[in-house]
Amino acid sequence: MEYKNPTNPPLAQPMNWFAFASPSRFYQLSQKIIPLCWMLFVITATAGLILGLLFAPTDAVQGDSYRIIYIHVPAAWMSMILYLAMAFWASIGLIFNARLAYRFAISIAPTGALMTFIALWTGALWGKPTWGTWWVWDARLTSELILLFLYIGYLSLYYSIHDERKAAKASSLLAIVGAVNVPIIYFSVKWWNTLHQGATITVSKAPSIEQTMLIALLLMTAAFWLYAFAVIFTRVNQRSLIDESHTDWVQQILRGRGQA
Repeated sequence: MEYKNPTNPPLAQPMNWFAFASPSRFYQLSQKIIPLCWMLFVITATAGLILGLLFAPTDAVQGDSYRIIYIHVPAAWMSMILYLAMAFWASIGLIFNARLAYRFAISIAPTGALMTFIALWTGALWGKPTWGTWWVWDARLTSELILLFLYIGYLSLYYSIHDERKAAKASSLLAIVGAVNVPIIYFSVKWWNTLHQGATITVSKAPSIEQTMLIALLLMTAAFWLYAFAVIFTRVNQRSLIDESHTDWVQQILRGRGQA
């Protein structure tokens, strides 16, 4: 007779995170996450804009023109973070020849390019009343402009090659090499004498802005993150449905949509 010790129940099996490398498993998970991201995006963006535009105090030096910070700063942060994420997934795709990783990289690029454009555009709007000009060839601005060209170059290279595998590999190399520009953007205000102000929020010391401004800025940053997750996950799923239209799991989804 087999003895079972009730005080030592069998250990729970650890979650296999690699299972989500399967496009079908990721599709099932992300379809539950995407609506939640959109809902939280609306909530955080609305709260952040109301707090930043209506309740945050007027800046003593820049007046109300500084309020563009609630769009400019999150967009600038996201432009760099998304490029690093794109380069990361591109490298994973090259190392493991992973289809989902390549799809993540190409799905991140349009959103990253949009964030970079918004950062440059709002920076110009902010620069006019602050510096008296729309644009200066400042180290921070110039390196951010180069980032936009890297996004555009990555997308152009990918879509100019008809073979999808070759396109993914060639564009991934460009993404990885271009990642060197991100620390240049971040440290440019420390390495060179620039017009662009230094970081307002850092890990090493307390924020230098008023609390209401800080909360509004963090809410808007969260909103930008949620938007990026929702859009990128949706784009990845759309590419999976197209690229794997011949597979059983996609056919099952399409049949389910047809019956709905």
